[in-house]
Amino acid sequence: MAAEASADLHGANLVHAIKRLCPEAVFCGIGGDNMGRAGVKRFIASADMAVVGLAEIFGKFRIHIRAANILKSIFKLHRPDLLILIDYPGFNLHMAGIAKKMNIPVLYYISPQVWAWRRSRVKKIAKRVDRMAVILPFEKPFFQKSGVHVDYVGHPLIDAFEKNPIALNATIRNPQSAIDRPVVGLVPGSRREEILNLLPVMMKAGEILKAQYPRIRFILPLAGTISLKWLSRFLQNTTLDIEIHHHGIYGALNQCHLAFVTSGTATLDAAIMNVPMVVIYKAKRLTYEVGKRVIKVPYLGLVNLVAGGRVAPELIQDVVTPERLAMAGKNFLADNALRRQTIDKLRRVKENLGRGGASERTARIAVEMMGCSG
Repeated sequence: MAAEASADLHGANLVHAIKRLCPEAVFCGIGGDNMGRAGVKRFIASADMAVVGLAEIFGKFRIHIRAANILKSIFKLHRPDLLILIDYPGFNLHMAGIAKKMNIPVLYYISPQVWAWRRSRVKKIAKRVDRMAVILPFEKPFFQKSGVHVDYVGHPLIDAFEKNPIALNATIRNPQSAIDRPVVGLVPGSRREEILNLLPVMMKAGEILKAQYPRIRFILPLAGTISLKWLSRFLQNTTLDIEIHHHGIYGALNQCHLAFVTSGTATLDAAIMNVPMVVIYKAKRLTYEVGKRVIKVPYLGLVNLVAGGRVAPELIQDVVTPERLAMAGKNFLADNALRRQTIDKLRRVKENLGRGGASERTARIAVEMMGCSG
């Protein structure tokens, strides 16, 4: 069950890997277009499930109830050999509890970030999840302390990177071109709420930069969960040169000297592509007020957490303004030494994400749990 754009991609890769080991396996559940193309019979689309925070979840409450009821019926009528959960803890841990009561084995792939907040969920995971396949190196010892059966499989982004010819052929952009005609990536997220909150700020920051860099252009990778028709509303009243990129985030980032990135997995995509970035995050007031009291990590951006230090500046909530964002971005465009130092640090972030093969390692765990002989 994958309820977000990145989870849909990683879920699809996992499905392909399982089919290579167990060709007779049949899949159904929650997913996006990638999982649909991989052969998953989808009862609920990822885009219908995705939310940003506590306040936003109430608007999706009926969809979550409907999805839970559909899955319960599947559990009763067909009793799957394995339930695979991908991130999305609130909903997925609820379904894990139901599956556990019905003696359905549960594999959790891509850990919910309970090491950052709501650490009480670790106890729930230990009770409801049979095995975990985690993708960040520090997650394994964290879960082991609570008695969770956990394997570190590496980050699936490395798999996507190694299979993408554009990504593999990525080059460091000419430093002079960052001054003459800079290209800035706008990566506002894969959920409508994120885009509503942050894309207008990114575009206004872009207008400030345009006054200083007249030949500047922008590129926006279109997430699979977002339609171009819906996105077009943001592009109607701007003088910015914005190219919508339809073929994945790596192709977009490969052209960029700088990126404005909503906090999340995309910060690691930018790191893998050696693109200096400014990380931003803004949520509904309730979500933010609760979050700042319970988050237990020094950084919000995954790129900084994996780096173990501030590689990318972070603008959070009330300090997310066009002026501050433009200023933080200009630092990277105007200072070649800072750009080089940052790119060196981003290379080390990529190294910290481990070797490729996350999908294959997780597939072997899944096949073992299903008892599939291949």
